[in-house]
This record gives sequence, C-alpha cells and structure tokens, in this order.
Amino acid sequence: MADEFELDTDDLTRRMDGAIANLRTEFASLRTGRASSSMLEPIQVEAYGQMTPINQVGTVNVPEPRMVTINVWDKSMVGKVEKAIRESGLGINPQLNGTIIMLPIPELNEERRRELTKVAGHYAENARVSIRNLRRDGMDQIKKAKADGLSEDDQKLWEGEVQDLTNTYIKAVDDALENKQTEIMQV
Repeated sequence: MADEFELDTDDLTRRMDGAIANLRTEFASLRTGRASSSMLEPIQVEAYGQMTPINQVGTVNVPEPRMVTINVWDKSMVGKVEKAIRESGLGINPQLNGTIIMLPIPELNEERRRELTKVAGHYAENARVSIRNLRRDGMDQIKKAKADGLSEDDQKLWEGEVQDLTNTYIKAVDDALENKQTEIMQV
C-alpha cells in the first residue's frame, strides 16, 4: 500500500489556482482612479426580496476612462441601486439620468492611495494564508501515508514537491500584490 501512495498535486494546484483567482477578483474591486466594471461586483442590491449583484439588475458599461454607467432595467430598482452604491464604501457619488446611473470616478488623493495599498496587502495576506493551509493539507496527507508505511525518502520527496508548489504560489501572490500596489500608487 505504501508504494501506491500518490499525492494529488493536481488537486493542490487547482485549489491554489483558486486562491490566486480569488485574490485577482478582490484586487479588481479596488479602484485605482480608473473606471472598471469589476469594481461594482461586490455590491449587492435588494431586488425582488433577495440580494442580487448589480450586473443582474442592469447593464454595467465603462464609456470613458473615468466613468462607469449602469443602465437599470427596472425603473423601480433605480433608487435601490443608487442607495447600494452610496452605502458600499467605494467613495463614489452616483448621478441619476432616468434609468441610467452614472458613476464619475474621482482622482485618488495620496492618503486614499495608501489606504488602498494596505487593503491590497490584507487581501494578499488572506491569499497567502489560504495557500499555506493547502500546504498543510498536503503535508498531513504525506504524514498519514508515512504512518501507513511510506518510506522516509519518499516522504522527503513529496514534502519537497509540496513546498516547491507552495513557494511558487506565494511568489505569485507577492508579484500580484507588488503590481497592484504599483498600479494604485501611480498618479
């Protein structure tokens, strides 16, 4: 049985890829002074008795580099969408034009840029923690296999492989964070 041990590195890789994808989604929601439809993704609107993402109650467009528009499909939802944006903490003041909500993206000041880099660092740390937890899961599988008779040489080989995988993904998180912080601080 011990000779048959095969750590599912594809599963670990897939799960670590998920942590990186989640980090990229969180980074996309941080506004950097440029308009992006993804900055509205975390905002939920109470629509028809349940919380719904903004992109399911209207069409989100970016017609200009510093403007996001939402064309709300149902007139009765315009006020609720506007309220959700105001309460989201994005720091954007919506302007109404019938069923179209315009979101002008203001310039970021130095203080706000520094706050956003700290938030980005927090998101990156959460991703690192997720990756380390996956590393621990892999190491636990190897320890269990050792208890079932896996040789010490094989144990060291598998542990090295899990650690290399972890190091690769931690570096990817660090690189993504550095890129995002550079983007945020860019005037």
